[in-house]
Parts: sequence; structure tokens; C-alpha cells
Amino acid sequence: MRAHIAVRERAALGEGPTWDPAAGRLIWVDILGSRVHTYAPGTGRRTVMATEQHVGAAKPRRGGGLVVNLRDGVGTYDPDGTFRWLHHDPVPGRRGNDAAVAPDGSLWAGTMRYDEAPGGGHLVRIDPSAAEPTVLFGSVSVSNGIGWSPDGDRAYYIDSPTRRIDVCDLAGQLPSGRRPFVEIEPGAGFPDGLTVDAEGCLWVALWDGGQIRRYTPDGRLDRTIHLPVPCPTACTFGGPDLRDLYITTARTSQEDPHPYEGSLLVVRDAGQGLPTPAFEG
Repeated sequence: MRAHIAVRERAALGEGPTWDPAAGRLIWVDILGSRVHTYAPGTGRRTVMATEQHVGAAKPRRGGGLVVNLRDGVGTYDPDGTFRWLHHDPVPGRRGNDAAVAPDGSLWAGTMRYDEAPGGGHLVRIDPSAAEPTVLFGSVSVSNGIGWSPDGDRAYYIDSPTRRIDVCDLAGQLPSGRRPFVEIEPGAGFPDGLTVDAEGCLWVALWDGGQIRRYTPDGRLDRTIHLPVPCPTACTFGGPDLRDLYITTARTSQEDPHPYEGSLLVVRDAGQGLPTPAFEG
């Protein structure tokens, strides 16, 4: 399997690719560039929207528009661009990072400190019908990849400095029994964003490892995609049949970056993805 450029870009910190089936487009962000990007592979159409704060993730909403995980909390954009806060929680030195929409339509949104101080972040669940978010995991360092098994019985979660993918049982809407699922060996990079395919296998981007790895539901490594960039950040399946694996990347060298760094990559016909729900708020 070989990665190609889908969209040539110079994002400082590309992240959070998500397929929006209603619009037939991919959504991703440049966190430090405060930009939300979209790309429709069927037409080649692209859009770029500026946000007023660093944006860790952007996901489609059921009624149109976006839900975004910003520096100071979680908010929504209506289709006409109107913004409102859902959860405004500014903490000096902290920002939103990766987020994902759960099978029940809630948003699981993570945070981290800019200096990556241990325990400076958390993971919360935003239910649009609830007055306050629910803290799922507190005192994490770099809240990253989030995903769910196809049957919805398990949730996966990454706090990158631990070098682990953790797994949790789902009792109703909340995770329990968090435990290690896969440990990434030293020298292979740090686990970042992840996605789960139709077979229940996990695909994880390895920051500073230049790889995408696929793990079976029992934690066995069965596939590795070597990339032409050192720091992939996340991956997801997209396209009308959810067969193409899209990969976001970061630009780690300002003086002499690799020509692919910061671009959106794609591996054609990599596997079979799962539909992702839209945020219900």
C-alpha cells in the first residue's frame, strides 16, 4: 500500500480527518493554523474556514454545520457561519485536541496543555441535551485518538505519552474498565489518531514513526503502511464506499520540510471503513 497526496497543503499541524457522508467530503483541521479544511474527492472542491482560536477537531452536525473543539471549549457553527459555545471552559495554557462523535451522537472531546505537561488535559463527553459535560478521563497528558468497536461494546482511547492504545467497556454511554490494549515499542513513535474499520481492526497513526499500523481486535499487528513523512497525525476511511484511507500530517521542519509534510495523504482501496455518525447538537 502506498500513500499519495490527496490535497497538497502546508498545514502546521494537520489533524482529525472525518468523512462527512451527507456532503460527500472530508473535513480536517490545521490546529495551529486555526483552519478547518474540506475536500470533496468527487469534484475536487476545497474550502478553508478560519477560526478565531486554535481548533483541535471539527465534526459534522446532524442538521448541518460543524461542532468544533477549540482552545477554550466546544462550540458549533451553523451552516450560515453563526457560532455559539456549547461548553466554554478557558484554562490558560490549555487547548482542545482530538475529538470524535460517539455512536449515540455525543461528542467525546479531549484537551492538552501547550507544553504537554503531564496530567494537564482531560476527556469529556458533550451531550447536547445535558447542561454540563461529563468528565470521562481526568489528568491525561495529550488526549488523542478515540474510536468504537463496530458493535459499540468497546471504546478505544489514546493518551499519547503513555505509548498505549487503551480499551474500555461501554456500560450504556460511559466507559469503564480502562486497560492497555496495545503498547507501542520505544523507537516506533507515539500513537496519535485512530480509526476502526468494518472488521473491528484499529488503524493508528504513529507520530514520529512515519507509519500507519493496523491492529486486529485481539491486539495483533497485521499491517504496516510506511509513509513519506515522519509525523502522520490521524487517519480515517472516506470516499463514497469508505474504501480510501485519508491521513493528516504535520509540518515538523520549518527550514527544509519534506514536500508531503502538512498535506492530506490518501491510500486507495486500503480497507473497509465504517460510517461515522454526525453530532446530534
